[in-house]
Amino acid sequence: MKDFEILVIEGAYPSSVAMSRDILDAAAQVASRLGVAAPGWGLYSLAGGRVPLRDGISVETRPLPPRRRDSRSVCVIPGLGADPQAIAARMATAEGRALVRRLRAQVQRGGTVAASCSAVFVLHAAGLLAGRRATTTWWLAPALAGLAPDCTVDAARMVCADGPVVTAGAAFAHADLMLHLLRERCGPALSDRVARLLLLEHRQSQSPFVVPEVLASGHALVAQLTARLEKSLPGIPPISRLARELCVSEKTLSRHVRRATGKSTSGLIQSIKLRRARTLLENSRMTIEQIAAAVGYRDATALRRLMRKAAGASPRQFRANTTVAR
Repeated sequence: MKDFEILVIEGAYPSSVAMSRDILDAAAQVASRLGVAAPGWGLYSLAGGRVPLRDGISVETRPLPPRRRDSRSVCVIPGLGADPQAIAARMATAEGRALVRRLRAQVQRGGTVAASCSAVFVLHAAGLLAGRRATTTWWLAPALAGLAPDCTVDAARMVCADGPVVTAGAAFAHADLMLHLLRERCGPALSDRVARLLLLEHRQSQSPFVVPEVLASGHALVAQLTARLEKSLPGIPPISRLARELCVSEKTLSRHVRRATGKSTSGLIQSIKLRRARTLLENSRMTIEQIAAAVGYRDATALRRLMRKAAGASPRQFRANTTVAR
């Protein structure tokens, strides 16, 4: 049984499949230098054989091995180049139903399932998102929230782990997904070394800064709210006033914000402040105290606390990391 089973579905993004392969291959190469066990991995599909990806590219796979009891393997589904309706239709076929049964068995027998981008909808079809928190690419987040009302969709997260189910956002968030899984399975030393080797070490510091307007894509009310909040910085009005301006109750506003972004209204406000602070850190010579005031904090302590919680670094450390990354 391999540590990682990359489950390749027809129409997968070649970049996601390649990222999975390259990160795990790099981990296998550097593991011996660190004195840790190299992770085992392979490319699989339900039946095995050559699987067509997008853009005329294909990849050779092996058949998925029988699922054993107490499996600790991680089944990773790279992102798909299909919309939610097309994925739902595929999951209704005989092959799709077999895939659903396999994913359910993976979780029931102690394994982990992971998916990025639109492949998260495969996990939804398997009933694995119910009662959990998940993320997906920002432009599909409203659709996932509509299809899975019993799932908390947090589109601001690049990677979201909830028990045996791990999800990630769009495109290069698949790299963050693989690094997260590698860290959980093989430890931080190997994950960090692979991130440095592949020049991915600065990506995780960017994850809290998803553009708020993007999170609200497809939801007119929340898009209007985010625009209002951006313009009002540093003096953001009380939530009660914002609700009156939008002609809804605070409760209704909170419900719409939660559905569109996976955040509370106050959480969305924090995201907007954090995004503005990041922009100023990257593109100005303002002091930390001046930036704190520019985003609505009386002193820099609150901004430092927020950035440490969200990004794991102080504003000064983040500015230094950004400079190095450039």
